[in-house]
Amino acid sequence: MKRAVVVALALILPTGLAAQQGGPPANPITTAFRNRILAMHRNIAQAFDSIPAGKFSFKPTPAQLSIGYIAQHVASDNYFFCNYFGDMKANLPASDTETPDSVRATWPRETLIEKLKASFTFCQNALGQVTDANLSDQITMTFNGNSRNTARANMVLGHALDLADHYSQLANYMRLNGILPPTALPRPRPGGE
Repeated sequence: MKRAVVVALALILPTGLAAQQGGPPANPITTAFRNRILAMHRNIAQAFDSIPAGKFSFKPTPAQLSIGYIAQHVASDNYFFCNYFGDMKANLPASDTETPDSVRATWPRETLIEKLKASFTFCQNALGQVTDANLSDQITMTFNGNSRNTARANMVLGHALDLADHYSQLANYMRLNGILPPTALPRPRPGGE
């Protein structure tokens, strides 16, 4: 009898606790991706907002990318990855797709930031199409004229990793210019101390 009670409690207790805490999200994997991606969007936007216009041409060495180049590149990458999240596709003006990257990198700071933030908004909306169930869907990805089949999960993971890579790059550039990146700023303490 005691064993039956213990087994019943073992089966019922986790269900009751989950119900009290609201339970796990309906799509825990995509929720984790979404949270990480949206945090990176916020960090990158805050980073670019804190860099003065005069620094957008900065690059640590001649072989490296300028800050302006990183801004236009991240926006382009966002559309590349997020276009594969579902049926929603970006509709960009020809100036955004036909102008060489090196020219777009020299656009005014305000234009680059506006276009970057628009790409974040597109990706946030595109993420709404992704569920745990469709992460394994096979999609046809085309890059530089070459197509291949891959799982949608590769595009979502690729987006998250690409954002982390470019945030790290940008954070180093900021430090070289005496600017603290958003993730290095002091955080408010609980209780306002």
